[in-house]
Amino acid sequence: MNKMLTVAALSLAAMGAQAQDFPGGKPITMVVPFAAGGPTDRVARDLAEAMQRQLGNNPVIIENLGGAGSTIGTTKVARAKNDGYTLLVTHVGMATTPVLYRKLSYNYETDFEYLGIINDVPMTLIGKPTLAANNFAELRTWIGQNAGKVNLGNAGIGSASHLCGLMFQSELKAEMTTVPYKGTAPAIADLLGGQIDLLCDQTTNTTSQIEAKKVKAYAVTTPKRLTTPALKDLPTLDEAGMKNFQVTIWHGLYAPKGTPAAVLTKLNTALKAALKDPEFIKKQEGLGAVVASDKRIEPAEHKKFVQAEVARFGPVIKAAGVYAD
Repeated sequence: MNKMLTVAALSLAAMGAQAQDFPGGKPITMVVPFAAGGPTDRVARDLAEAMQRQLGNNPVIIENLGGAGSTIGTTKVARAKNDGYTLLVTHVGMATTPVLYRKLSYNYETDFEYLGIINDVPMTLIGKPTLAANNFAELRTWIGQNAGKVNLGNAGIGSASHLCGLMFQSELKAEMTTVPYKGTAPAIADLLGGQIDLLCDQTTNTTSQIEAKKVKAYAVTTPKRLTTPALKDLPTLDEAGMKNFQVTIWHGLYAPKGTPAAVLTKLNTALKAALKDPEFIKKQEGLGAVVASDKRIEPAEHKKFVQAEVARFGPVIKAAGVYAD
């Protein structure tokens, strides 16, 4: 028995030493559960560069593993070795997939260590260029006058635009015809062509269209107005009358459950430093994102926030009765 205890103690000591030496030159892989080139991929690549600088230039690489609404890549990290060398960068889907998918191979609460929120990406409500309404008040009236005839596009079930659209309909208490696309690009193309009436999507996808005045822009989904020149004159939905309406596409960093505390501390410290990196901040601002600086950068607060998001979005998704599986 004493021999077994000695072996166990030596094993724990070895693990502790490895954790203290982390990352020790071994590459860290950030899994992005979406295709390369999309908004989440760009956030992850910027973060990888910034965190690499904070970890003594230890390699931090990106692995894109898209499919099944982000669940394939997320599952891989949930099942990965819990040594800190496999991480997950994902968006608000961490809070919506538990409701959109009735059968998941992971548990968002128990299969991950929460490391901190990275950023928030605002959403914008835009309309086709020929829409009669010129501001949100007029849009609200127009929607009421055309009950059951309004087409609201999105980038696919479970996408950010789908989520925003569900929340918008719920708050407005208006039923619209939801038109899902295979991505934002075809949705915006049909909006420009007048095949759909409205779209709620990330500033990363809509700002250039708004700036070029190719679409009609009605509001932003943040608590405060944005400072981006092309968007600064847009009201928030809250001030336009939809009180407390807020939908932002946040991104977070996660590790497999059971990752050693010393490793988690090093990763969280590197994350916090990266979020203050001027180059990282500049790149995120270029994407229309706001880098996190509030209490959600702490692991416990990050998890509480995600749990609150699940509670907020869950009833809206269930009421719509549209699931991804």
